[in-house]
Amino acid sequence: MADMVYLDWNATAPLRPEARAALIGALDHIGNPSSVHGFGRRARRLVEDAREQVAALAGASPAQVTFTGGGTEANNQALALAGDKRRLLVGATEHASVLEVRADAVAVPVDGDGLIDSAALAALLAADSQPALVSIQAVNNETGVIQDMASLAAIVHAHGGWLHSDAVQAAGRIPIDMAAWGCDLLSLSAHKIGGPHGVGALLAVAGIPLAPLLRGGGQERRMRAGTENVAGIAGFGAACAASLAGLADYAALSLLRDRLETAVLALAPTAQIIGAGAPRVANTSCIALPGVPANSQLMAFDLAGIAVSAGSACSSGKVKSSHVLRAMGLEEALAGAAIRVSLGWDSTEADIDRFIACWDRIAARTRPAA
Repeated sequence: MADMVYLDWNATAPLRPEARAALIGALDHIGNPSSVHGFGRRARRLVEDAREQVAALAGASPAQVTFTGGGTEANNQALALAGDKRRLLVGATEHASVLEVRADAVAVPVDGDGLIDSAALAALLAADSQPALVSIQAVNNETGVIQDMASLAAIVHAHGGWLHSDAVQAAGRIPIDMAAWGCDLLSLSAHKIGGPHGVGALLAVAGIPLAPLLRGGGQERRMRAGTENVAGIAGFGAACAASLAGLADYAALSLLRDRLETAVLALAPTAQIIGAGAPRVANTSCIALPGVPANSQLMAFDLAGIAVSAGSACSSGKVKSSHVLRAMGLEEALAGAAIRVSLGWDSTEADIDRFIACWDRIAARTRPAA
């Protein structure tokens, strides 16, 4: 697929060379990390080295890291706290793995750029004396909008609440500092940053009463039963280290994204860049083209050998209007005409050229006949 252009990095990133090497190297190790003999100790060392690398990416300590089967599992475990029956408030633009965990969750509204309405959050927290667990994405997976986590944490903590952040799309794109953000819980996923699929992490400060989703073993300090995925964890750790080292380079992707958006608006003045009025990560652009449904756009791009997406990639391949965009106030027709373009560390000017050329053909459908 050498002639394909991959612009769907928010769905999954290609496996980094460092992660591939760590993963393959770990596959050659015999031994269960729970075993006390030398083979087991070497496997345990791989897991603990990775734990340190994950913690470093998140500005946390290794003791705060519990490995999971991915970001979705981490989110589910975070919101299923034991021993503390807190009400749950979630951002209206959260990923489905947060929105669908508890039926009693109350949505916190966002403004037209996708930023949490802090006054509404404070009012919801003050409306009930029962403490709350609040879950807010650090970076939205569809628009790339960055929340001001520290200011939101101050509001949550002032009302006796705990703050969880799905930081899956923040990792490797912006610096993460769990303590400075004020997060009590934080979720990560390996495959979004060039690690293997099927591994993630939940980080928690001391004193948060987490409950294991899987029981029947003492692994991960009794927080996740079952033999650890040593190879996946080793690859995750290597991807975290590489992502942390490459943060400055990732920021430079904004030059490619801005060039793409400038061309998009020049070729189709009716198009809208969703979330452009808020801080965004450098790699993400959500573009709505009135009158051209997202599925039609996706098919045109795919036929041209270009991979983009519409909304989240976690909906079994279905294309439907985005709850994120509707929560931001977009009408159904416009929300259904939005696509997501997401870049990565090896995206090039040539990739942008290919996208613009295809976009020009799609946008021609909206221009008045000569």
